[in-house]
This record gives sequence, C-alpha cells and structure tokens, in this order.
Amino acid sequence: QVQLVDSGGGLVQPGGSLRLSCAASGSIFSIEGMYWYRQAPGKERELVAGISSGGSTNYADSVKGRFTISRANAKNTMYLQMNSLKPEDTAVYYCKAEVQRSSRGPYFSHWGQGTQVTVSS
Repeated sequence: QVQLVDSGGGLVQPGGSLRLSCAASGSIFSIEGMYWYRQAPGKERELVAGISSGGSTNYADSVKGRFTISRANAKNTMYLQMNSLKPEDTAVYYCKAEVQRSSRGPYFSHWGQGTQVTVSS
C-alpha cells in the first residue's frame, strides 16, 4: 500500500511565501515523477510543477520564477517552495507520484489528499 500525504498549505498574504511538502510511504521500490497540481473553484485541475527522479523540472508558465519544486529521494519527499504568492494561486494543491512497488514492476499514480492554499489580504 502506498500513501501520499501533502501538507503545508494555509493562509498567506499576497507577496508571501509558503512551502508545501509531499511525503510518500508504504510499499515503494522507487518513484519516478512527482508532481504538484492545483485546482481552484470552478476550474480544472492543472499541473503546476513536476520533477523527475533525476531532478529535471518543469513549471506552468503562471508560476515560473516564483515556485521551485524539489525532492529528497532518500525520504520519498517532494517540496514546492512558493514565493511572491498571488491571489490567483489560491487553490487546493495536490501531489502525485508515479510509484513502482517492486523491481521491474509497473508504475502507478498515487495522489495526496490535497492541501488548501489561500492567498488573501
């Protein structure tokens, strides 16, 4: 069984910073991609940032230069450092991981429960 727990959300003023964490645990042999998604009310869930096991990253245009994704592979943990936050960043943020449970086994996507980020004065 694999569990992803995302955390670190909260209320922050515009221009402020927040760091989200996503910790994977359970029957994990390896993790390839790890991703942050977000979903605001009335909008589709969108990919915010992703990072591979080798550290390659990609970002949505809306967050480039403000957000930084990283991971600590030994801990099966991923982070999203969010700076210069804007009201438009308000959403529930979800982590996702592509998890391999055993050597040469398939990869499955697993999702965290989501953490609320609210940017408001």
